[in-house]
Amino acid sequence: MYFNSIALTTTALLAGSSMASLLWDGRFTSTSAADISKWSWENQVGAYQYYIHGSGAATDYINISPDYANPADSSSSEGARITVDGTSSWNGQTMMRTELIPSTKAAINKGKTYYHFSLKRSTENAPDTTAEHQIAFFESHFTELKYGVDGSNGKLQWMTDGKSAFDMDFVADQWHNVAYGIDFDAGTVEFFHSTGGDALVSKAGPIKASVSSNGADWHVGVLKFSKTKEDWFFSGVYIEDGELTTAVGGGAAAPAKSSAAVSKAPVTTSSSSSVAAVKTTSSKVVSSIATTVKSSASAVPTTLQTSVKVVPTSTAAAQPAPTATYGGSCAVEYVYV
Repeated sequence: MYFNSIALTTTALLAGSSMASLLWDGRFTSTSAADISKWSWENQVGAYQYYIHGSGAATDYINISPDYANPADSSSSEGARITVDGTSSWNGQTMMRTELIPSTKAAINKGKTYYHFSLKRSTENAPDTTAEHQIAFFESHFTELKYGVDGSNGKLQWMTDGKSAFDMDFVADQWHNVAYGIDFDAGTVEFFHSTGGDALVSKAGPIKASVSSNGADWHVGVLKFSKTKEDWFFSGVYIEDGELTTAVGGGAAAPAKSSAAVSKAPVTTSSSSSVAAVKTTSSKVVSSIATTVKSSASAVPTTLQTSVKVVPTSTAAAQPAPTATYGGSCAVEYVYV
């Protein structure tokens, strides 16, 4: 008779943890520009919903390029430059906004999850230190980054329920790696942070908070209360559950990073969209995203994309003993006795 048993060397490790699983992958790749440019409420393709931006050409607000990725993140082939300026009023609001929303049916608002992203600014089109900015926020604001709030002295702050729990120097061209550790069952949130290519470390929490989400209200981008032109850079965006991946460039099913720039042909969309443009900088191709938002009556967040899970593969008794890897965290060996 054959029995499946987990090797004793991994039993203790597995007993106290659930391995990391990728719930949603928002890392920017060579196809991101085309997906976003084709996105509409009738054609919800790709990893993101794209409807919160101003009245100008979409190339005024979002551009994607290898130049905009965290160079320490081997899993992100490209990054996004998100621009917010005086034309970025969405649906007549007084705030200036450019934001992307995860498009997924995965349970990103259940259990214990980790929301990952990397963020930086540059010296050109630097953020206004005198105006409040809300960055990578939820609708209920139970966890978010803020910049330019009173008394912050130019620091980037992690806020929970409107209270500052940790702050960071926000100097030009330094990547900040962030993970929100959200326990939707316990109603707590924890803040993990590092810079450059360093591994994530817990900096604050877990803290009790008014944790709530409908699974379509995490805003990857910036809302601000001034009309100056600013550029914000995002890279390595994904959501996982189970164990936290602390390595920059980690996370299951990450796309391979390519050293060569990939040219993307212009994409023609429906009558509610314009044509995606392509331009180059620093000898690399920059994929510019072009689309126009539908009327406010249609702007109701919905979800679409199917989640990706890493699960063990069943093996017949006559086959060699395999090794199943979970999110790069550990390996489980099946032993037949």
